[in-house]
Amino acid sequence: MAVAFFVFLPYTLCMAKIELGREDRVFLSLVSEAAFTNPFSERRAQLNREISGRVKGDNWLQMVTQVTERVQKKILELQELGGRRIQDFRLEDQRIVTNAFLFDIYHTYNDAFDRIIQEQIANDAETVGVPFAREALRTLKQRGFAPELANRYFSLFFQIRRAFHFIHRGLLGESVSMCCLREQLWNHIFTCDMQLYEQGLWDRMEDFSTLLLGPTGSGKGAAAGAIGRSGYIPFDEQKQAFAKNFTRTFVPVNLSQYAETLLESELFGHAKGAFTGAVATHKGLLSLCGKHGSIFLDEIGDVSPAVQVKLLKVLEERRFSSVGSHDSLTFYGRVIAATHRNLRELRQGGRFRDDFYYRLCSDCIEVPPLQQRIQEKPGELDLMIAHTVHWILGHDNEALCATVRRVIDQRLGPDYHWPGNVRELAQCVRRVIIRRDYIGDPDMGPAEATDDLADQLRGGRLGAEELVSRYCAMLYGRFGTYEEVARRANLDRRTAKRYVLLAKNGGTREGSK
Repeated sequence: MAVAFFVFLPYTLCMAKIELGREDRVFLSLVSEAAFTNPFSERRAQLNREISGRVKGDNWLQMVTQVTERVQKKILELQELGGRRIQDFRLEDQRIVTNAFLFDIYHTYNDAFDRIIQEQIANDAETVGVPFAREALRTLKQRGFAPELANRYFSLFFQIRRAFHFIHRGLLGESVSMCCLREQLWNHIFTCDMQLYEQGLWDRMEDFSTLLLGPTGSGKGAAAGAIGRSGYIPFDEQKQAFAKNFTRTFVPVNLSQYAETLLESELFGHAKGAFTGAVATHKGLLSLCGKHGSIFLDEIGDVSPAVQVKLLKVLEERRFSSVGSHDSLTFYGRVIAATHRNLRELRQGGRFRDDFYYRLCSDCIEVPPLQQRIQEKPGELDLMIAHTVHWILGHDNEALCATVRRVIDQRLGPDYHWPGNVRELAQCVRRVIIRRDYIGDPDMGPAEATDDLADQLRGGRLGAEELVSRYCAMLYGRFGTYEEVARRANLDRRTAKRYVLLAKNGGTREGSK
């Protein structure tokens, strides 16, 4: 999919040589709108159908190919009339012609950009060269773009292609919630108004932080990676390469794996002698995340209020200091945060600061659980199995996919809740490869737990505490988070978790401590 951008050009004062006919103006207006429309949206699909002249497309790739060919054909027709530069057209037509030219040039180098992306992923040590850059920049200038604008659009082309690559290939699924997620991620990278983005936000998006919400294992890391690897990176014409390696612009850190004292050193760095063992100055992750970069703060709900205060200063002032130092350092990157915790509950309990939350949530994006995706579109499970098998083996294997599906149907049933989400599905495939079997979460089988609980209730064999703990365990098995258990059982999260762990450990208090 391609996007072109509106550009304010220094128009010539003389009359344009070519006046577009009504039919050409209508066609190029559709192309111009498509250029600004989210490629993952239904509106873009509708525009593709109108531009291609088809009511229905055979498939997505064929539709895009038809759109590209029709636009290229129209551009050639205009060139035959003498319209080789934007300035060759009447002033009132120059905007849509500009977008059509950009649309055409972008599609011309789609495959070449894809090869650069794959080469850069395979070679993350340094920025790779771009052998087609001179030709592409020359084409942009020949169409009437000033050198500075030509460089910017070439850089934007690469950003667009990376964003599409990581969203389209990294977040699979045809369920309603996954289609919505991809559309949201694109808007988050470019905003929903790409004219505004092109006019000035393309180099100022570090002020827009992101908060990803969703259960453990649902794919928040993949969503964060799509954002973090799709930032704007300028092209360096002297080096004939982009200024930064996009594989290194994304800096992920799981905050829950560090003790608070170590976490501050990891994030902010420390000065030599700041504490016992600090034998040398250490640069933190915030320093490593430079301009055009993003830092991913996973499990942000687990950090203390004290660390939240320091991160709030980073977000508001773009300044921070290393542990044991009074020197003020600048943070240049963008902040992406994620949590599976219920932030509303944490805020009400005073464990997550309101001011930090409101500065962090420039945009909140929900990553859907696997169970929801399967409920919306049952074929989602087969799609994810095939993707996981290919990812593990390095190639397709239809027989193994069929075996995995058979094991899931026989052992888990159609209503399995997938508490570990996509991560659990990957483990399911591995288990089937190893032993041709998978029993799911042995502690949280929803069907057995529900039936057994009902039988014991009818028989009057449960005490009050065991009844609550078994009920909480059943809820946890179905919904997968302590927050949802607490909400449905009308308990605070800590109590809900205690009851779930009590049930897991056979009702013994020792195991739930």
